[in-house]
Amino acid sequence: MSDIQPFTIDVPQSKLDSIRQRVADYHWFPAPEGLPDWQLGMSTPVLKDIQTHWLNAYDWRAEEAKLNAYPHFIAAVDGLPIHFLHVVGEAEGRRPLLLTHGWPGSFFEFYEAIGPLAYPSQHGGKAEDAFDLIIPSLPGYGFSGKPAAPLGQRATAKLWNTLIQDVLGYESYLAQGGDWGALVTSWLGYDHGLASGGGCTAIHLNMIGLRPSPATPQSEDEIAWLQKSQAAMQAEGSYFFQQATKPQTLALGLMDSPMGTAAWILEKFHGWSDLKGGHLFDIYTRDQLLTNLMIYLANDAIATSVWYYAALFGEGGASLPDGERCETPTGFANYPGETVYSPPPRSWCERAYNITYWTDQTHGGHFAAMEAPDLFVADVRAWARSLD
Repeated sequence: MSDIQPFTIDVPQSKLDSIRQRVADYHWFPAPEGLPDWQLGMSTPVLKDIQTHWLNAYDWRAEEAKLNAYPHFIAAVDGLPIHFLHVVGEAEGRRPLLLTHGWPGSFFEFYEAIGPLAYPSQHGGKAEDAFDLIIPSLPGYGFSGKPAAPLGQRATAKLWNTLIQDVLGYESYLAQGGDWGALVTSWLGYDHGLASGGGCTAIHLNMIGLRPSPATPQSEDEIAWLQKSQAAMQAEGSYFFQQATKPQTLALGLMDSPMGTAAWILEKFHGWSDLKGGHLFDIYTRDQLLTNLMIYLANDAIATSVWYYAALFGEGGASLPDGERCETPTGFANYPGETVYSPPPRSWCERAYNITYWTDQTHGGHFAAMEAPDLFVADVRAWARSLD
C-alpha cells in the first residue's frame, strides 16, 4: 500500500512571474500575407489575442482556486509520483470510474463533467448514476512525476491498475479515455480486465486506440476509411511524427517559450475541435485554453509530455497479436468533429474490441469532455447503465 498525500496546486509566484515575463517579451514576426488564417498552422491574430488576454485579464490564482475545489492527491505508484483527483460523491465509495486524458489535454479536460458524474442529483440526474471519479495526470504530464526516460501507454495502464486496486483499494472499476487516454484505457481492458486477473470490468472510449492484426481492410467501408485516415495523417500528422521520432529537439525548443508552447498546443485545439464554421473561442473560453496550457507550463511538463509519443513505438505500437482482441466489454462514442482520428467502421473496431455499446453523437470533437460536457456525461451515464 502506497502512502497517499493530499495535494494542493500552488505554483510558486516566481514561476508565474517568469512565465509572464517571457509571454510579455515574445518577439513577433509578420504572418504570411494573402493566405487564409490557420492554413499554415497557428493563427497569428489568435495568438496575439491570447497573449493580450494572458497579460491583461487571465488570473491563474483564480483558476488555481477552481482547480483546488476538488480533492487532489499524490501517491507513489511503482516508484513514480502520480497526481490524481479522487472525487467520492453520491456513489459513496462505490462504482469507481477512471478518466484518462491525452495530449495536448490534461486532467482539466474533465472539469465540467466532474460535478454531473459525481453528484448527478445536483445536476438534473439521478443519484444511482453517480461514480467515484479517479482522474490522474499521465506520467510526465501536469503534476505527476517525470519518468527518467519515455514511459508508454501500456506501462501507464499497469500503473493505473495498481493505483486503483493497490493504492485506492477498489477491487474493480470502469475506465474511460480519449486520445492517449483511449489507448491507456484500451490496454487496461486488454491487460487488466477481469479475465486477466485485473480489476477493469468495462471500458468507454471516444477514440479507437488498438488495431486488429492483421490490420487489413475487409470491406469497401474499411478501405474508404483507411484511405481517409491516411490522407488525414499526411495533412495533419507531422506533429505526431516529430514527437514520436525526435521529441527531444522539440522539447528543447518549447521548454523556454510559453508562447511557442501556446502555439503548438492551441493549433491542435483549433484543428481537432468541432467548430462547424465557428471560432475557437465559440467552443472554449480563453481562460479554459490558458488553464490547460498553464498545467503544462507550471510544472515544466511539455518536454516529458512529448516523450510519450516515442514511448508508443518503444512499447511495440498499438497492434494486437494476430486474432486477438480486447475482450473487456467496450463502449464507444463517435463524435463527428473527430477528423484526424476519425473512427474506423464498426466492423474494424469489433476485430480489436468486444464492442457492446456504440453511439453516434450530434456534435463535439477530439476533446469530447471539454467541448461537449453535457453529451459526454449523458453518454457515460448511458454506457454504465447498459452494463447493469
